[in-house]
Amino acid sequence: MQEECIVCKAPLIYLKQDEWMECELCHKKELSKTRCQNGHYVCNDCHTKGLDTILSLCIDETSRNPIEIVRKMMDAPFCHMHGPEHHVMVGAALLTAYKNAGGAINLRESVMEMLNRGKAVPGGTCGFWGACGAGISAGMFVSILSGATPLTEESWGLSNQMTSKALEAISRTGGPRCCKRDSYLAILAAVDFVKTHFGIEMECTEVQCTHCAQNNQCIGKRCPFWRFDDSI
Repeated sequence: MQEECIVCKAPLIYLKQDEWMECELCHKKELSKTRCQNGHYVCNDCHTKGLDTILSLCIDETSRNPIEIVRKMMDAPFCHMHGPEHHVMVGAALLTAYKNAGGAINLRESVMEMLNRGKAVPGGTCGFWGACGAGISAGMFVSILSGATPLTEESWGLSNQMTSKALEAISRTGGPRCCKRDSYLAILAAVDFVKTHFGIEMECTEVQCTHCAQNNQCIGKRCPFWRFDDSI
């Protein structure tokens, strides 16, 4: 059994109803559906502590491959096997690759905006909201690069289309959730979408899973990135 709770490493439990919980790290009290078997709760802010370092990673990056970029983020100390940090990482990796592939954006401002927006999407939205945060992050990416607002026309439509395409790809695989798998699926959907609608061609390589051993709920050969023993 691999670690899930960042306090005691016990498996996480997802409740049907919100309960008042106190963060074990900062002691903030708030409603949540997620805690570990031993009762520990860690808020989104504490779970994503250190995520702000993503800005320097993006600014220094030269790759046009968002899969390559997000993998570097996944190797960073702030990233856990599962968690709301992925709701920022997907969009940030895409913005960085888009810029490096010739996209006309201010990368620093765009990544900062992605941090602010992505952090607002809590963990567990994939199951509780019916919308995976990785897919939402891909939609945020298009919203930021196109300047979409609730009152724009074409960019509003494109942003929602992007979210829809990403969520469709994620949903076809089925659950349980895997933040790594769903991040890859959202990014791959975005690469195709941006090439079609914005004329920017980011690089993309074949994705092979390197996270199975850390995922207690790995779906094995049902995963499109599975490269291990087919008996699982």
